[in-house]
Amino acid sequence: MAMKYQISIIGGPKIKKVISVLVLFSTMVFAQQKGTFSDPRDNKTYKAVKIGSQIWMAENLNYAVSGSKCYNNDPGNCRKYGRLYNWDAAMRVCPYGWHLPSDYEWDVLMADVDGVELKAKSGWKSYYDGSSGNGTDKFGFSALPGGFGGSDGSFGGIGDFSNWWSASYYAGFIAYRPIVYYINVITSWLDFDKSDLFSVRCVRD
Repeated sequence: MAMKYQISIIGGPKIKKVISVLVLFSTMVFAQQKGTFSDPRDNKTYKAVKIGSQIWMAENLNYAVSGSKCYNNDPGNCRKYGRLYNWDAAMRVCPYGWHLPSDYEWDVLMADVDGVELKAKSGWKSYYDGSSGNGTDKFGFSALPGGFGGSDGSFGGIGDFSNWWSASYYAGFIAYRPIVYYINVITSWLDFDKSDLFSVRCVRD
């Protein structure tokens, strides 16, 4: 399936034309660029970014399937933060050509990246001392604090946490996920029940 990338480049018409042609034939041109792709299932358009050797969605997935909810069941939160998914839904929800990242793929992303560099420049809760909890968004990952959902129907953490599922799991009912917290911007790993609800970022196959 063809993927469409829309890349903005500063330069004259001839430069733009040359770059556009190269994008069609080589993913290497994407290396230092941001683009977009369309999910043919619902025609939503998502931002994407290449960080190192990986191409990531630059926003959380917002595709409605069984096993997913909007935070506080408010559609406005889905539009802003994407949907929250249980692990089984997360494993099958990425568009064609994309997949839920494994622990290894998350580790590759985070190897030389500080949490503050993944966080969006706005939308995060302030620190206890009143200073901004926002990030630098150095790599264009634009993490927003979309919170989480519990298997009991509760919600929490909006403004505080970014939580994403990993495809890796442990002990049959526990799946790992990375987390970025507004206070401690260093990324960390936690394990939770697969019935809990977290955000999804897909990585390109």
